[in-house]
Amino acid sequence: MSQNAMTMKPNGPVHRIRRQALALWKRLLSYRKHTWEFEDYPIIFQGQDPEPASSTARGQVHPHVARIVNWWLSGTGETRADALADLRSTFQNVCAARSRDGKPLPRPGVEVPLEFACRDRIEAVHELADDFIHRVLGFEWAFISDESSLWDFHTETTNEAFVTKIREVYCVDVTDLESAHLCEILERIEHCQAQH
Repeated sequence: MSQNAMTMKPNGPVHRIRRQALALWKRLLSYRKHTWEFEDYPIIFQGQDPEPASSTARGQVHPHVARIVNWWLSGTGETRADALADLRSTFQNVCAARSRDGKPLPRPGVEVPLEFACRDRIEAVHELADDFIHRVLGFEWAFISDESSLWDFHTETTNEAFVTKIREVYCVDVTDLESAHLCEILERIEHCQAQH
């Protein structure tokens, strides 16, 4: 096991203390440099017991999870190495997004608050969004952002059921919108409704 990783099982008080001790250690070490790499962050490994019912059409629940302590980043895999590789990939994607947005990386070990994605495009069509949530997604209420997609609301291998429902409810075809981002779908529906 590397010096920046620790294996954890339950979430009892002893394990929380050990996680926070690791986070404090990594935070103290972070003051020796100005930029941080993946290896500078406190990482823990946890096991999860995948039950047959937890498998979905798009994938299965993996037995190993790697997490960065005090940050909402995690990776999963069939082995610890797979979970670590998945976490590294997630970390790199988050770093690229933060760089594009002009946000610095958080210091290793500090508590990173959960950030919600922008809702500007959804807010521009909020009444249609509410109708869509109810009539297509089948919920009374749901939080959706500009990053939300149809993929977030099911576990099937395709979006066909929702695409068909959109066609039935709004008479709009969205099969060409590969990202399936709800903001794009809603903007198309609004545009088509304005045409009629």
